[in-house]
Amino acid sequence: MEKSNLNNHMENIIKLLPIIFLSLSLNAQDNLNNNKFKQLKEELATPNVYRNAAGAPGPQYYQQKADYKMKIKLDDENQRISGEETITYINNSPDPLTYLWLQLDQNIRKPGSDGQLSRTSSIGSISSPWGLKRMVLASEFEGGFNIEKVTDASGKKIPYTIVGTMMRIDLDKALLNGGSYSFKIDWWYNINNRMEIGGRSGYEYFEEEDNYLYTIAQFFPRMCVYNDVEGWQNKQFLGSGEFTLPFGDYEVEITVPSDHVVAATGVLQNASKVLTKEQQNRLEEAEEADAPVLIITQEEAEANEKEKASGTKTWIFEAENVRDFAFASSRKFMWDAQSVQQETKKVLAMSYYPKEGNPLWEKYSTRLIVQTLKTYSKHTFDYPYPVAISVHANSIGMEYPMICFNGGRPNADGTYSERTKYGMHSVIIHEVGHNYFPMIINSDERQWTWMDEGLNTFLQFLTEQEWQRDYPSRRGPAHLIVDYMKGDKSFISPIMTNSESIYQFGNNAYGKPATALNILRETILGRELFDYAFKVYAERWMFKHPTPADFFRTMEDASGVDLDWFWRGWFYTNDHVDIGLENVQWFTLDTHNPEVETQFEKELNEMENKNISEIRNKKQIKETENERVPSLDDEYNTRDIYAVTAEDKEAYENFLGELSEEDKELLNSGYQFYQLDFENKGGLVMPLIIQFTFTDGTTELIKIPAEIWKKNDENVSKIFFFKKEVLRVDLDPFLETADCETYDNHWPRQLLPSRFDIFERRRDR
Repeated sequence: MEKSNLNNHMENIIKLLPIIFLSLSLNAQDNLNNNKFKQLKEELATPNVYRNAAGAPGPQYYQQKADYKMKIKLDDENQRISGEETITYINNSPDPLTYLWLQLDQNIRKPGSDGQLSRTSSIGSISSPWGLKRMVLASEFEGGFNIEKVTDASGKKIPYTIVGTMMRIDLDKALLNGGSYSFKIDWWYNINNRMEIGGRSGYEYFEEEDNYLYTIAQFFPRMCVYNDVEGWQNKQFLGSGEFTLPFGDYEVEITVPSDHVVAATGVLQNASKVLTKEQQNRLEEAEEADAPVLIITQEEAEANEKEKASGTKTWIFEAENVRDFAFASSRKFMWDAQSVQQETKKVLAMSYYPKEGNPLWEKYSTRLIVQTLKTYSKHTFDYPYPVAISVHANSIGMEYPMICFNGGRPNADGTYSERTKYGMHSVIIHEVGHNYFPMIINSDERQWTWMDEGLNTFLQFLTEQEWQRDYPSRRGPAHLIVDYMKGDKSFISPIMTNSESIYQFGNNAYGKPATALNILRETILGRELFDYAFKVYAERWMFKHPTPADFFRTMEDASGVDLDWFWRGWFYTNDHVDIGLENVQWFTLDTHNPEVETQFEKELNEMENKNISEIRNKKQIKETENERVPSLDDEYNTRDIYAVTAEDKEAYENFLGELSEEDKELLNSGYQFYQLDFENKGGLVMPLIIQFTFTDGTTELIKIPAEIWKKNDENVSKIFFFKKEVLRVDLDPFLETADCETYDNHWPRQLLPSRFDIFERRRDR
């Protein structure tokens, strides 16, 4: 090459070098970003003085407080509720606040609200009388708050601005750290018919007797949360993302028709004025009883609902350190209660239900509350409130501090299906359990549904199993989430998705996180480590506002196990588990003993399949030439190829003479070696749980941690050795990992029977 050409060539190489290095750097960075064991430092907020790196509240953690005094009136003639409330807001943050934000959740029912307009629909969704009626009635219903006045404590009007489901109160001067501010709001709204247009609260109308059953919640302007993570959490209520609220104390007077019975958050303060002497005596009896005691019987409730009394009664309730308040009111209510003894205190479990709920409700509801408190308290902390209430409201399941509204209605003749029974059991456990998540461990439901629904569903599963042996739980065990996780990824969201943007809400926010926690408990950490760490999280964040980072960090910090790979895969991606046992190779040690090895070779040759030519030749070649003329044979085609010669034996003896005693022992150990090749087809790395079954009928279970995938998350191989011969290998034999395809989990492969149906049938058990 000429010198000028050489110089040009070198110049071109030099110009290309930065591009080559950039490409290599980008590839390396891409590999780093896609590493399934990469730490979550970029995804989680940086630890600070408010929330530390261990997942605990920091030395300067703070939270606001909002106290309420309310006078509420229920208009049973017009299905309207009105209220006068005084809010005292205490600023514990280091920030001066020039305005306050409140939630007006009922405004989602105003015609033309963002919640209504942003809800998608198609002609298929209204292709039924029920669907069409619901859409029309919802659009015509004149719901939403009517704010009559907003004043300060002295009665002076305060400027305010309503923004959809939020209201901003403008202060005349900044509210500083440690300061408090009191203001008053008068309001009213029309109560929605839950059975016609839906809703978390509302009324159910019983046409035959012209009676109403009210379950009232989100019924008053409520303070938003202000914290170190979001500032003001004033994200609009669109329907799916539920509620996040500060803690406070409540004094509430509820005026209802005089024959109504009221259940509410808190403790009844004027029982002597609203209950008969007999009802008071029964309630006192229930406070010491270990089985439900009827405060109002079915016969008494039926008599009460037949004729409407005139006048009103005011029920007074007080509740301390709660984040919300809800109540139920009806003249139809039966009422029973019993005591729940915990380590630190007694709690009164109570149920309110109309006759339409029996026989299920009288038999089961309060006992289910008791079981829920027992199981949840064991895994978190003793239930701190004085009462826990379950109210029967058809086709609903919704939770509030100390009280929840639950479905599960038998047929009109009192019969019920298995589905109705267990649906009622599960919804009561679930909604009562919400007292812990998020009513006490007060996560942000508007952002992260899974933090309350997922954790609660996990403990619901544990409660169901302690309630009844082989309870038909719908969520929790790994195999129950398989169909969802292997579905169309176009309609699957990562768990770490905002509440309003989730596809398949139930699977995403309830089922998958509950399954993930159950896998953590059973497979990754084990019950002892998991239970300890989970209890630490619950106790750390009791009556506080945790974030996902606080949960992730606490579980790692308290268990001593790096779980970033688990959170990343299960909570931040749509990957699913599909790990196949692709190949098994069987090896034994070459002993060099000619007698052993020639016998092994002989048996191996006899086991091998013959080739097709050899098979056909045996049948079609009647006689070979050397068979016809035996003199053609010599020692090379007549000798025993498996015969051991003296030279072979001598070579073996020389070989042994060069070995140490340890080497000889290893050589004659009889170890059987098996190379197992695994392929990760679903993308989600998981431990390898492998069960070996041996020819003598015994088994051995080996658990390989997920870190086996740390350098190659697509294919790994592992050698196992035993002194026994393996008959069968099974991957994930106890369905622990939510593996979506199990046909490739066995060696040798197994054929499992299944069914396909050529006739559609309706199945209602």
